[in-house]
Amino acid sequence: MAHDFDVLTETALALADVAGTVIRPYFRVPIGSDDKADQSPVTIADRMAERVMRAVLAERHPEHGILGEEFGLDNEGAGYRWTLDPIDGTRAFITGRPVFGTLIALTYDGEPVLGVIDQPVTGERWLGVAGRPTLFRSAATGVMRPIGTRRCAVLADADLSCTSVEMLEDAPRQVWGRLKDSVKRVSWGGDCYAYGLLAMGYIDVIAECAMKPWDWAALVPVVEGAGGRMTDWNGDPLRDGGDGTVLAVGDPALLNDAVKCLRA
Repeated sequence: MAHDFDVLTETALALADVAGTVIRPYFRVPIGSDDKADQSPVTIADRMAERVMRAVLAERHPEHGILGEEFGLDNEGAGYRWTLDPIDGTRAFITGRPVFGTLIALTYDGEPVLGVIDQPVTGERWLGVAGRPTLFRSAATGVMRPIGTRRCAVLADADLSCTSVEMLEDAPRQVWGRLKDSVKRVSWGGDCYAYGLLAMGYIDVIAECAMKPWDWAALVPVVEGAGGRMTDWNGDPLRDGGDGTVLAVGDPALLNDAVKCLRA
């Protein structure tokens, strides 16, 4: 199917704009948080940002489906589905660290075809569209420009990142240490922001788990449009209903060796 990516991109960027308008006034403000059933925190900023994005989509694309972290799934049978995470990295948000982001994905028949990572405080934004190079906007220039991953064909030269040690407690198998022992350096933290840095060539490998579709769907077009690859720990395409593992590499040459470390 031929997608009208110009129209769909305009919608995605509008969603990022309205979400940012809601989120910024709550940053570094003592608003408190609630714990959800999985013990992850949620704030009024998360909920309000998702509501305004849903309102925009109801006006622009009422026939599309919506899956949001905070308010679930609407129009389940639609071919196009917007997948929304208003604040990916709520722990970072409530502790005043600007490494969270708004994630906006569009899938078609389950395949991610468009993704946005938006950092509403710093003004940084990544845009990935299937078949097009990934674009990045810095606050300094306000201009979207193409970016790319860096070449790093050997794990021994690679920088590995993961959001948290605690995340790995929910891994389907305890093999992450094999990958850790194979790389040059390891850094922690970053949530979706780390994937933006991988797309820019500052990180080479990210391996995480306990990830839901709203955590990874927007990242796939961004990473792959910059020259990288994203799979699960078995090297298979990411899919709704998978085991929650996510592997991203900047240089595709790293993929097979990383999968060997992580496969059961």
